[in-house]
Amino acid sequence: MPELLEVESYRRLADQTIGRTIAEVDAHDTWFLKGVSAQQVIEGLTGARIRATDRRGKLLTVDLGPERPVLGLRFGMTGRLLLDGHPETERLIYAPGRDDPSWDRFALVFTDGARLRITDPRRLGGVELDPDLSRLGPEAALVTGDQLRGALGASSAALKARLLDQRHLAGLGNLLVDEILWRAGLRPNRPAHSLDRAEVDLLAATIRSTVADLGRKGGSNRGDLQDQRHRDGSCPLDGTPLQRDTSGSRTTYWCPTHQT
Repeated sequence: MPELLEVESYRRLADQTIGRTIAEVDAHDTWFLKGVSAQQVIEGLTGARIRATDRRGKLLTVDLGPERPVLGLRFGMTGRLLLDGHPETERLIYAPGRDDPSWDRFALVFTDGARLRITDPRRLGGVELDPDLSRLGPEAALVTGDQLRGALGASSAALKARLLDQRHLAGLGNLLVDEILWRAGLRPNRPAHSLDRAEVDLLAATIRSTVADLGRKGGSNRGDLQDQRHRDGSCPLDGTPLQRDTSGSRTTYWCPTHQT
């Protein structure tokens, strides 16, 4: 977290800066700059006018026009985007519930005085110029059965780990994948290649419908499984005690009765 739903909310917040001109760039945290120097970021962005925003998976991009680089913003597990101190997402799971100025990593200050900034306690996000979108898989919110078949391929990796790999499918994180697999009735530790055609089509449809449903409800932490994602949790569908495992290096909750 943030997952694609939270980054989409950040994109909507960044949309409020369209038409504004960047007067100053605060790039003091050089660790947060990925493959680019502070000088390059400052020179590339200062004086530019925000033209549009977009999102691919968990990556937020800001279009500054044909003569300027595309600004790419990543948020890791605890990054938040704020405009004049107001976040689009009030609280992230796995992140502190307060705003500490020492966590500010990057900011754009506009000629009208507005300030768009990233705060990230764990510094797992980052800032890029002209990010390489070819390194990302298809957009999870729109994934088709054929695209998902290509993403799963012949991989023997655990199904959940494959779905979390942004190179194969862009946008899903721990909470969404647990919810999706629970709704689809698929075990997270199944080899990715073991799904038959019908199961892949079902999973693709469940990914799309779950993202849409939780988007309407307000975020990745609004799933039906969420309240039971703890050591003594039980399946909301059949009451079976949930299994707690690790998959894709992430804590995973699933039902051993209906997820097969």
